[in-house]
Amino acid sequence: MAHEALAQAFTQHFGNAPTVKVSAPGRVNLIGEHTDYNEGFVLPCALQFKTLIVAKPREDTIINAFSLQYPEAIEQFDIAEPINPGLYPWGDYLRGVVKELMDAGAPLTGMDIAISSDVPQGSGLSSSAALEVAVGGLFNFSCNLGLTGAQIARTGQLAENNFIDCQCGIMDQLISAEAQFHSALLIDCMDLSTRAVAIPDDLALLVINSNYPRKLADSDYNERRLACEQAAKVMGKSSLRHATLDELNAVKKELSDTVFRRAKHVITENDRVLQAANALAQNELDRLYAIMHEAHLSLKYDFEITVPATDGLVDICMNALAGKGACRQTGGGFGGAVICLCAKHDVQRVINAVNNEYEPRFKLHPDIMLCEPHQGLCVGLF
Repeated sequence: MAHEALAQAFTQHFGNAPTVKVSAPGRVNLIGEHTDYNEGFVLPCALQFKTLIVAKPREDTIINAFSLQYPEAIEQFDIAEPINPGLYPWGDYLRGVVKELMDAGAPLTGMDIAISSDVPQGSGLSSSAALEVAVGGLFNFSCNLGLTGAQIARTGQLAENNFIDCQCGIMDQLISAEAQFHSALLIDCMDLSTRAVAIPDDLALLVINSNYPRKLADSDYNERRLACEQAAKVMGKSSLRHATLDELNAVKKELSDTVFRRAKHVITENDRVLQAANALAQNELDRLYAIMHEAHLSLKYDFEITVPATDGLVDICMNALAGKGACRQTGGGFGGAVICLCAKHDVQRVINAVNNEYEPRFKLHPDIMLCEPHQGLCVGLF
């Protein structure tokens, strides 16, 4: 949906025209899983799937909002009152961002808001981060807050940590806020510095959702996060970002096998991200493919967040490409999607293999998305 169609829905609902338009994209991570909350490196890119907002500031302190994806779920709250969770899960992302801005002392006004999104939900493409960044961008622009992209991203992350109670890192929000066209973004999650890395025109990005029923339980995520913190503590480090593999091996006897392998994944993954960014920048695709395959094996055997369905998708894609591409689990794991990188002329071969082999083996229907690297947060007058 374009902003113009959303504006028509806004006018029909509120009786006047919007004055501000916002877009913020979903993302896929090329490499760097579970490194962000360890102050490490990630290499995501924004996609063509976006959350759109049109809005008009109000003279009072009331927030009125509706989403075309949930037309019956009308959000309304007063920013002059304590902001608590509401009736609708999608609305809590809006409430959370507004609360973080208010808690930081931002001079907000009321707002009439219409929202639409084509970021696929449940595919690990960060529909929630796109919404958080779009809302942050809206209030930053409309209320002249002067926030940087990184500050908007941090606001979204804090909303998710504190209001939604999901202890995510900052990668999803930062790539949504700061992505550049036709590029991945190398992000240092310790200081939030970024470097754009051009994606070659002939390289295709396929995201394939396994549609495996995700069971990303808080306990699974928290267990891995605690294991990383435990390993860092034994080594006397503030985070695994500051640890080397030699230092980890030196304390191996003091760690359980599970904690050792969790830390090993993060430490080696940080190195892989930096190698992958250099390989991509130099258009050394065979080297990039090898690094990505190694990353998937680390997720499978050391971090243990893959499932048979996503491992199967990786095998199907790798066999179809015969070494001329790479595929790996992307996102938090325990289901979700894989990302496949290959030459554009090999895309149909991969699609055919997945369509022919995946459903008979796993009794699940895959969603295959040919993705394009896109721009991050955009805000302006309507």
